[in-house]
Amino acid sequence: MYLSRFLSIHALWVTVSSVMQPYPLVWGHYDVCKTQIYTEEGKVWDYMACQPESTDMTKYLKVKLDPPDITCGDPPETFCAMGNPYMCNNECDASTPELAHPPELMFDFEGRHPSTFWQSATWKEYPKPLQVNITLSWSKTIELTDNIVITFESGRPDQMILEKSLDYGRTWQPYQYYATDCLDAFHMDPKSVKDLSQHTVLEIICTEEYSTGYTTNSKIIHFEIKDRFAFFAGPWLRNMASLYGQLDTTKKLRDFFTVTDLRIRLLRPAVGEIFVDELHLARYFYAISDIKVHGRCKCNLHATVCVYDNSKLTCECEHNTTGPDCGKCKKNYQGRPWSPGSYLPIPKGTANTCIPSISSIGNPPKFNRKWPNISSLEVSNPNQVAPKLALSTVSSVQVANHKRANVCDNELLHCQNGGTCHNNVRCLCPAAYTGILCEKLRCEEAGSCGPDSGQGAPPRGSPALLSLLLLLAALLGTAGPLGI
Repeated sequence: MYLSRFLSIHALWVTVSSVMQPYPLVWGHYDVCKTQIYTEEGKVWDYMACQPESTDMTKYLKVKLDPPDITCGDPPETFCAMGNPYMCNNECDASTPELAHPPELMFDFEGRHPSTFWQSATWKEYPKPLQVNITLSWSKTIELTDNIVITFESGRPDQMILEKSLDYGRTWQPYQYYATDCLDAFHMDPKSVKDLSQHTVLEIICTEEYSTGYTTNSKIIHFEIKDRFAFFAGPWLRNMASLYGQLDTTKKLRDFFTVTDLRIRLLRPAVGEIFVDELHLARYFYAISDIKVHGRCKCNLHATVCVYDNSKLTCECEHNTTGPDCGKCKKNYQGRPWSPGSYLPIPKGTANTCIPSISSIGNPPKFNRKWPNISSLEVSNPNQVAPKLALSTVSSVQVANHKRANVCDNELLHCQNGGTCHNNVRCLCPAAYTGILCEKLRCEEAGSCGPDSGQGAPPRGSPALLSLLLLLAALLGTAGPLGI
């Protein structure tokens, strides 16, 4: 009998697993880095380590060119075609929109025909070097999560350096060198990321892989972030827990993927030959049609939201922290030194919440965690590379704070089902709902909910999945010891 019951449960678990397949391994409640608990002071939020989602960071950057007048078109000039370097009747004219190639075209929507791109002036002052610095600034610390990809409309440069800054452009350090001949250009032996390992992942290399001269079918330059992640997370990035553990414990590794600014230094245009053709200098220029930078705001694992307001990115800090990167404790919450949140232990992490200062400590209230109903669980974004963090499973926490915590907040929309927050103390609920956060139907309390009541709550997850989970829980509850 026990064996039969075990096999039934196993079959059900296989079914549940198949239904869960599209979703990440971690489940979250409203906001994945916090959950509700009850204390003697009432219902409050309990916070865990968290981070914003990865996104396209080019939407938020500012671009600067040096020299500032390096863009073609002022005065107008002719240049040679991309596919035929000896057909030199194309025109760049900054005063004519159809013929202009301003810097913002490095970040516009791709896929149009003809393609749009930024373009530099031609190398008409040869042998004086044709060099350009393109600086991308966020005025905010960001963490890179995917490859940096630069798409050229001209030939890829013979020599280029990608640099990073961690102090808003005051100092710079190289990320990677690119050249057709690394030894000649930078006195470095050529390497690729595939030549690195866990122990040499921070090595600054020169690569010849992306500098093939003047060819129309080779346009892209990469700075490989994911290949470096793969040294810790595996080739398909399936073991993100290992990567998070390394990032948590190795500051140099964490800083390697952290920037405030990027700088693309274009040092020599694509020549494609040993010698520069001085009779056709209009062949030589730089043109970039797209730059991709994916990452997230660095909030030190103290925020899940980063807002863009007044041309500025800012973390919406939790855990009683403050600052642009949530890098310090709030006033009156300096009972212990500030610390970043932690990915460890995987998967829930540790919030390292700032606690009240000594002067504001009262008798610590007792905490009893109330786990959410399975019907109120929501799935995290199924498209993200890895889950953020799950509901905490640590034992009850004690926080020395004698003041009542805010129950609700209109900005964060804590009140559910259309409820509104009144003085941060209670939710004013629509007629059909009740509860501290308007989370319950009134007809449920009266026992009168039914198909005709018109108050059925919409499901918040996959109905099939929830039913299977509930059935599995019921079977597990009645199975008893297997005794095999």
